[in-house]
Amino acid sequence: MRILLVEDDPQLGRATQIGLDQSGYAVDWVQSAEAALTAQRLHQYACILLDLGLPGEDGMLALAKLRRAGFADAILIVTARDQVTDRIAGLDAGADDFIIKPFDLDELAARIRSASRRASGRTQELICHGEIQINVAERQVWRGQETVALTSKEFGILLMLIEHVGQVLTREQLEEALYGWGEEVESNAIQVHVHHLRKKLGKGFIRTIHAVGYVIDKSSDKNSENCLEKNMDKPY
Repeated sequence: MRILLVEDDPQLGRATQIGLDQSGYAVDWVQSAEAALTAQRLHQYACILLDLGLPGEDGMLALAKLRRAGFADAILIVTARDQVTDRIAGLDAGADDFIIKPFDLDELAARIRSASRRASGRTQELICHGEIQINVAERQVWRGQETVALTSKEFGILLMLIEHVGQVLTREQLEEALYGWGEEVESNAIQVHVHHLRKKLGKGFIRTIHAVGYVIDKSSDKNSENCLEKNMDKPY
């Protein structure tokens, strides 16, 4: 998941960026509302973390502009303002959640996952597709009863494809979602990651659509239901 962090405090911004990066997110960091609006026009973000006390234009106004511009994914307000009136105003203006500073990085990551679940229509952290099981919160993957070790980028590609099952995603879409500013991307990087995923999850699990992109075909609802029932009591 690629995230836009809008935070003018250098120390907090850098610490948050590093912490979320270690949790597997690609984080672009800007320090003003104007820069945030520009970044959102140029890139695709699954989530925006928005401070309110920004230099120049206030974060609340930026929130309204982002929604008017058509940004429909999650926006989480992260601010030192702790008045109930501020929380109400932010939520009414289109924020999905309101987090008070100082915050715990694990809680922030959990709130990002919660917003992502709502956006994708999921109700829990366990995703089943055929014999593949994914625990999103723990970033763990199983093939049947066997644990599958994935790199951060491999996990990101798998999660994107499985959340868009039946839909072809292009290399450019995958790169846009997985790589932040300053990350060097080799021209065949996605191809290499998909190759490794096929070795670990099965050759036919991810299909290549020539000159278009990659897709995971839809599995029967019965397969997913059986997987969920079988793992209801699994100790993650």
